[in-house]
Amino acid sequence: MRARRRRRLAVGTLALVIAATVTVILSAGSSSSPSPASSARKHHRATARTAPTTGTAASSGPLARPGRSGSQPVPILMYHVIASPPSGAPFPGLYVTPSEFAAQMGALKQAGWHAVTLDQVDAYWHRGARLPAGKPLVLTFDNGYQSQFTQALPVLRGLGWAADENIQISGLPPSQGGLTRAQVRGLIAAGWELDTQGYSHADLIALDPQQLHSEVVVARGVLQRRYGVPVNWFCYPSGHYDATVISAVKEAGYKGSTTVVPGWAHRSDDSYTLARLRVLGGTSPTQLLAQIASVRADATPPAAYGGG
Repeated sequence: MRARRRRRLAVGTLALVIAATVTVILSAGSSSSPSPASSARKHHRATARTAPTTGTAASSGPLARPGRSGSQPVPILMYHVIASPPSGAPFPGLYVTPSEFAAQMGALKQAGWHAVTLDQVDAYWHRGARLPAGKPLVLTFDNGYQSQFTQALPVLRGLGWAADENIQISGLPPSQGGLTRAQVRGLIAAGWELDTQGYSHADLIALDPQQLHSEVVVARGVLQRRYGVPVNWFCYPSGHYDATVISAVKEAGYKGSTTVVPGWAHRSDDSYTLARLRVLGGTSPTQLLAQIASVRADATPPAAYGGG
């Protein structure tokens, strides 16, 4: 009897020990595992920290606002051949040697100038477009001489500058020192702007209406189709123009024209009679800077110009 009581007591004690052990294990598991509500809160906080920000403010900056139209006047320089004049050249003053040209460009850069194109100036004056840092000026090259590609382009490319090429379609073939079509495309690829002096560099004020149409309208269409560029600016051959010529240039769709009358171009000027400063051979860098400054206050070009 006593033996049976001892066995029942031992079994009961063992049951109590097992129950206590299970309770401890369950309590420990409950304290180390988060409740569903706790898990949800932690997931929300983690998601809030790592989720990508969406919406316009994060994906893009503020829209750029168009600037106010600029009013700064701009000098336009005129170059022809970048080479030494050959013996017997009819117009030796139009030849600027490569060393002279490089020195002039270096002086302009040192003085704070930066070359831009006529289209850039037009956008600055009338649409508030920004120009590169520095004082703006335009470099124009007339007729389409090959030296403009072989000599001027490398110098300007080294400065990060572009220029305007006023090409004539006929009368200056590559065999006589004119640009090849591949070279014209090379200028365009380098950021130069292609403009024109017409089909054959004729004296426009001496032409009949059909001839004038060919020089101004047909020439632009040929260049547009050949090179795929707008050809927005005309350059009067030898600087000659009158009301009839200006009217033809306007009707052809050009934005404006450049002359040979010295001065600076202003936003308030007639865009079809923009002044230019011719750079002659033998001009030192110091002289060029002085010439640019000296013509700033010159009167605007006249309504007609026939040379002289």
